Amino acid sequence: MTDTQALARQIRIEALQMVQRAKASHIGSALSISDIIAVLYGKEMRLDPKQPDAPNRDRFILSKGHACVAVYAALAETGFFPREDLLKYGHDHSVLMNHISHKVAGVEFSTGSLGHGLPFGTGKALAANRRKQDWRTFVLLSDGELGEGSNWEAMMFAAHHQLDNLVAIIDYNKLQSLTTVDKTLRVEPLADKARAFGWAVREVDGHNHSELTESLGSAPWEPGKPSFLIAHTTKGKGVGFMENSIDWHYKSPSTEQLAQALGELNHA
Repeated sequence: MTDTQALARQIRIEALQMVQRAKASHIGSALSISDIIAVLYGKEMRLDPKQPDAPNRDRFILSKGHACVAVYAALAETGFFPREDLLKYGHDHSVLMNHISHKVAGVEFSTGSLGHGLPFGTGKALAANRRKQDWRTFVLLSDGELGEGSNWEAMMFAAHHQLDNLVAIIDYNKLQSLTTVDKTLRVEPLADKARAFGWAVREVDGHNHSELTESLGSAPWEPGKPSFLIAHTTKGKGVGFMENSIDWHYKSPSTEQLAQALGELNHA
């Protein structure tokens, strides 16, 4: 098991415990992105937990803010704040809110309403470009979120301004809210659409750390073009009874279900 794989497993464990303790939701969404988050925070992003506001840091924006527990876990595991702070997730007056909050050390931007992360990230990338600074901006979006028109406006803007310091990552688990993405608002042919908007496009297995590392580490893939990474994922990944189940967009695991889930992860 690589360091990023070990980090991904720990992210899943912490995420499950946070959601169960707080009787919260969206665990399926957090498990879906855990490998992507582990590769970003464990290997690819230029970050210093001791200087979370360092001017030359890479920026990460979780546009699907409801999956915040995966990012909170990664931040704690990589030293941005003590692990015991995770116990406060979802509590009244805690900065560890149920949608990601910029009040948490290491979080760039609060999100919740979908379609805000990519426009904000595009502005960050433009600022770095204009100031001739070499940090990159990574934005992680959900597939269902692509139904928001603000994303496509941002994509046109980013391509027009040749923001090759911007990387959009699509958590393509094919499920949203109550049913499939295809039944809600079809996004295919997604890769062709992104190319038509002027982006460089790649597709990877969003749970394969080698593929994620190679693609994220080598961006930008084409000079003058922002990068659009379609990461094919499984909602609820890592916990058999949660995988590909829309129920876990909303449900919180019981004590017994938590024990079963942790057992699977600890013996994977």
